[in-house]
Amino acid sequence: MLHGERVLLRPTTDADVSALAAIRRTPEVYARWRGGDDLRAAVRDDLAEPGTTTLVIEYEGKVAGAIQWHAEEEPDYRHAGMDIYLDPALHGRGLGSDAVRTLARHLITELGHHRLVIDPAADNAAAIACYRKVGFRPVGIMRRYERGPDGDWHDGLLMDLLADELG
Repeated sequence: MLHGERVLLRPTTDADVSALAAIRRTPEVYARWRGGDDLRAAVRDDLAEPGTTTLVIEYEGKVAGAIQWHAEEEPDYRHAGMDIYLDPALHGRGLGSDAVRTLARHLITELGHHRLVIDPAADNAAAIACYRKVGFRPVGIMRRYERGPDGDWHDGLLMDLLADELG
């Protein structure tokens, strides 16, 4: 378990699937994370993804979202990447930046990563502002990076954080 200032990051359990699926079902989260018609299955698939660790974000004893990370272990390119979703009812309280900062500290201090990456949609101003608060910096636009629910390709923003830049 990883303790932030206001959030707790803990391993997921089967009991978390329904709460995470409900968060994924909100229009704001679904627009970014999608998942098809069966969001419980989508959450289970995320939890079973090889090489990815997903943690529940808890706030005031309740499931508030999820944060996940993966590592590139090739020694000459070693780094970790992360992604997050948070219940929109809790947006604007600093919980996202607390969760990202908490995981970043763990990845840097406990697991020895010198560089972290995150890749929000280029038009996701709220996510970009959250990651900037933690110390992530824009690296560049990844053009036509992901297909959106509308079927069109959309740009992503690659951001990174070096260990000595963690805010």
